[in-house]
Amino acid sequence: MSSRKPSGRKNRLITAGRQTRWAPFWIIPKKFGVGKRVHPSAATSKKRRWRKGNIQRG
Repeated sequence: MSSRKPSGRKNRLITAGRQTRWAPFWIIPKKFGVGKRVHPSAATSKKRRWRKGNIQRG
Protein backbone atom coordinates (compact mmCIF):
# COMPACT_ATOMS: atom_id res chain seq x y z
CA MET A 1 0.00 0.00 0.00
CA SER A 2 1.28 3.43 -0.81
CA SER A 3 2.48 5.75 1.91
CA ARG A 4 0.17 8.54 0.74
CA LYS A 5 -3.35 7.29 1.30
CA PRO A 6 -6.62 9.05 0.53
CA SER A 7 -8.28 10.35 3.69
CA GLY A 8 -11.32 8.07 3.23
CA ARG A 9 -9.21 4.93 3.17
CA LYS A 10 -7.17 6.20 6.09
CA ASN A 11 -10.31 6.78 8.17
CA ARG A 12 -11.61 3.29 7.36
CA LEU A 13 -8.30 1.72 8.41
CA ILE A 14 -8.25 3.73 11.65
CA THR A 15 -11.80 2.64 12.49
CA ALA A 16 -11.04 -1.00 11.70
CA GLY A 17 -7.89 -0.83 13.83
CA ARG A 18 -9.89 0.47 16.78
CA GLN A 19 -12.38 -2.39 16.49
CA THR A 20 -9.68 -5.04 16.81
CA ARG A 21 -8.34 -3.89 20.18
CA TRP A 22 -8.47 -6.16 23.20
CA ALA A 23 -11.44 -5.85 25.49
CA PRO A 24 -11.02 -3.93 28.78
CA PHE A 25 -9.87 -5.98 31.77
CA TRP A 26 -13.19 -5.65 33.62
CA ILE A 27 -15.13 -7.29 30.76
CA ILE A 28 -13.51 -10.70 31.40
CA PRO A 29 -15.08 -11.45 34.82
CA LYS A 30 -18.35 -9.92 33.65
CA LYS A 31 -18.59 -12.09 30.54
CA PHE A 32 -16.78 -15.31 31.52
CA GLY A 33 -17.19 -15.29 35.32
CA VAL A 34 -14.88 -14.48 38.21
CA GLY A 35 -11.79 -16.70 38.39
CA LYS A 36 -11.83 -17.62 34.70
CA ARG A 37 -8.44 -17.04 33.08
CA VAL A 38 -9.20 -15.85 29.57
CA HIS A 39 -7.18 -13.60 27.31
CA PRO A 40 -8.85 -10.21 26.66
CA SER A 41 -8.73 -10.84 22.91
CA ALA A 42 -11.27 -13.64 23.38
CA ALA A 43 -13.95 -11.02 24.06
CA THR A 44 -13.14 -9.09 20.87
CA SER A 45 -15.63 -9.86 18.13
CA LYS A 46 -13.66 -8.59 15.12
CA LYS A 47 -10.28 -10.24 14.78
CA ARG A 48 -8.24 -8.80 11.94
CA ARG A 49 -4.57 -8.17 11.25
CA TRP A 50 -3.74 -4.95 9.43
CA ARG A 51 -1.71 -6.82 6.80
CA LYS A 52 -4.02 -9.77 6.31
CA GLY A 53 -7.52 -9.45 4.97
CA ASN A 54 -9.38 -6.46 3.64
CA ILE A 55 -11.91 -4.37 5.49
CA GLN A 56 -15.52 -4.44 4.36
CA ARG A 57 -16.77 -1.30 2.66
CA GLY A 58 -20.31 -0.08 2.44
